Amino acid sequence: MPKSEQQPVKLTKRAVDAIKPNGTDFYVFDSELRGFGVRVRKGGGMSYIVQYRTGAGRAGSVKRVTIAQLGKVTPEQAREEGKRILASVVKGEDPAQEKAAARTAMTFGALASAYLDNVAAKKKPTTHDLYRHLLKTYALDTLSKRPAASITSLDIAPIHLKLKAKATTGNRLLAVIGAMFSWAMDAKLLPKMENPASGIEKFKEAKRERFLTSAELQRLGEAITEAETAGIPWEPDPEKNTKHAPKAENRRVKIDATVAAALRLYVLTGARRNEILGLTWDMVDLERGLLFLPDSKTGQKTIILNGPAQLILSELPRVDRYVVPGRPRKRADGTWESRPRADLKRPWAAVRRHAGLMADADNPRFRVRLHDLRHTFASVGAGSNMGLPIVGKLLGHKQSRTTERYAHLEADPVRKASEAIGARIMDAMGGNGSSRDNVVPLEKSRK
Repeated sequence: MPKSEQQPVKLTKRAVDAIKPNGTDFYVFDSELRGFGVRVRKGGGMSYIVQYRTGAGRAGSVKRVTIAQLGKVTPEQAREEGKRILASVVKGEDPAQEKAAARTAMTFGALASAYLDNVAAKKKPTTHDLYRHLLKTYALDTLSKRPAASITSLDIAPIHLKLKAKATTGNRLLAVIGAMFSWAMDAKLLPKMENPASGIEKFKEAKRERFLTSAELQRLGEAITEAETAGIPWEPDPEKNTKHAPKAENRRVKIDATVAAALRLYVLTGARRNEILGLTWDMVDLERGLLFLPDSKTGQKTIILNGPAQLILSELPRVDRYVVPGRPRKRADGTWESRPRADLKRPWAAVRRHAGLMADADNPRFRVRLHDLRHTFASVGAGSNMGLPIVGKLLGHKQSRTTERYAHLEADPVRKASEAIGARIMDAMGGNGSSRDNVVPLEKSRK
């Protein structure tokens, strides 16, 4: 018997309690379950283990699997786990190798990092930032150290369910996790497995469609003009110290010509926010009435300028390479670097409030977002019966289904049919202001 092994005994609780460290590494094996034992470290640590051989006879390699530290489980519990492990060895499995592979397996956190690197290389920076935010905020704290291959829908579903109050965010997270695992399997980083994001029902999202009416567009135009000229009056917050607030005649919010132009261009072109804020003068071709964007959400893009949009741009002073310049940044060498305006939050909030386009208690969804100006451009086109393909072309949609959200606004043919039916019914009911001239005769069915 090797010196590292003591005489086998039946490992009951009394026998285990009697084992004492002696400053060397040694094993005490069970006299009844071959291979089950206790490993004692020279430092005093003790744990239940299973020892077995792989291969044929004594030529096989000796391997050991740790079950648990003494005190974490009872001897009986450790013995049952030992039986299970030894039974798997009889079936030809190698538990020690599987456990080692699990320790070195790619974790969910490592997979997320690799996936985000791929997204950063192949997609827009804004897409990378969104994916990173979703994974870091809602998934990594819970799953980061878990082996990615062990993740199932039972792990993802509770995370998704916690976001029921943020339906869109929850569904986006689900889509990102699903895309991440699909990419990992295609890249051979994970074995073929069931995608843990599949089979989880998405939340129903309330579709938000907000289009400005003619009256609202008029108020918006008047508010932009007032903000650009006299300025929009404002009132100090009564809950704050207003001792040093300006006099009433001086309390006005003014916006410069470039900001006013940007707001008008949004609704006149249907362009996205960054497409206007990132616009440089070398992208503007006033002679042909075009904006040539080298990069946008959908890649290279050309925006057609209508007459009013051309006029707005032609009257703007070219004070910077950017059409809507922001604050320049001072370089290390003392020179100044021009930059685009970062956002329009404050001027848009002032204009929107003055135009009466804010939410209220009766209709919290009434508030108009800057992006709703793009929707308004599309709604006017669809409502003018120009056809969805043309509207989609103007908006720069790559997928026709993206434009289909405006299909219900193509109302002319449907409205005409409704008017004809209503006139026919009212005529049959005895008139009430209708005229037979308004009735469209129906074709008799062919027999």
